[in-house]
Amino acid sequence: MPDTVPLDPSLDASPQPDLSPETVKLEHQPEVDDPWSIQEASVQTLLEEEQTTVIEQTAGPEEGAGHPTEDHLASPETAVSVADLQQREQTLRREIAQAEAYLAQLREQILQSQSSLGQLIQEGLKELEQRKQALQISVEQLERRQERVRAEMRTTFAGVSQDLAIRVQSFKDYLVGSLQDLAMAADQLEFPKLPQPSSKPQPAAAAVVPEQPSIPKFAEQSFQEQTKRIRKLLDQYRHSPDYYGPPWQLRRTFEPIHAERVSNWFFTQGGRGAIRTMGSRLQNILVASAVISVLRNIYDERVRMLVLADSPERLGEWRRGLQDCLGITRSDFGPDRGVTLFEDPFPLSQKADRLVKEGLLPLIVIDETEDLMISLSLLQFPLWLAFAPNPQQVPPSSYY
Repeated sequence: MPDTVPLDPSLDASPQPDLSPETVKLEHQPEVDDPWSIQEASVQTLLEEEQTTVIEQTAGPEEGAGHPTEDHLASPETAVSVADLQQREQTLRREIAQAEAYLAQLREQILQSQSSLGQLIQEGLKELEQRKQALQISVEQLERRQERVRAEMRTTFAGVSQDLAIRVQSFKDYLVGSLQDLAMAADQLEFPKLPQPSSKPQPAAAAVVPEQPSIPKFAEQSFQEQTKRIRKLLDQYRHSPDYYGPPWQLRRTFEPIHAERVSNWFFTQGGRGAIRTMGSRLQNILVASAVISVLRNIYDERVRMLVLADSPERLGEWRRGLQDCLGITRSDFGPDRGVTLFEDPFPLSQKADRLVKEGLLPLIVIDETEDLMISLSLLQFPLWLAFAPNPQQVPPSSYY
């Protein structure tokens, strides 16, 4: 066949181009975001260039560019190259499909991870919000409690401190004046000479005779020891009050005005007389409690208190007041106990007479009242204390 063009032997020996993705340099890279799509486009372009190259190499010089003959297309080398390229194309397509499936799986896992992480974050935020609310509630409770404590401190400690400051200042003023008066009185005292005790033994018959109870005479100069003891007790009540002392000891604050009334009753009236009321039954009870406390300290259980008032209500006030001021109980009240309460002066006079015969020392305390008829028989006993009402406010009491 003269028209056929023989194949150039050098074509068989020409090296095949390396079609791997690492050696092929693409002139125009497709603008896609997926790397696998980029690789697929590169392989497609490579196949097209390979086919074009094979066709150009198999074309004759006379026939011009791009018109291969049937012999060239039918050659076994060209068929092998095209089949190899197609096989590689299929392989690459399978790998691309596998990569896309793996990428889709990765995307699904990433979405699941993001969803799980979002749920964890939401749960954590919810827990933190709950803890924040609980802390806010605790803080509010503590703030309210702090306000209550501050209010209690303002209402309690402030009031008590103010009262104590007033009382301390008044006590200071009185102490300065009383010390000055005491110094002046000490300079004017005249100490009498006490009789020397007899060294002669008394006869045995004298020991058998029961000792008669001594009648207190606080106003006489011969009773200096009792006077000193009474003044010492009154000073103790004023300067060092014992609010938790033993029973029958004064447990309340003793003001100078109270001490003045008690001292006047002891040293001026000799334990037998009336003093002007303090204006309140509780204040009168405080004065009477101081007298009772001093007498109990000197004469111990020999002293018996007989309280006279005109109504059960007033007697109840006396009972509660004496319990509060002297620290005694209800068991100390009764016919044969330390304190006996009376509404009528006649039974009181009979009881006092029996106590004197038994060698005891009755102290009669008469409450302030305008309607009570006081018997003159009460005035015969060695110790009695009456609270006289203010003559400018109420009419004087009636006596018979």
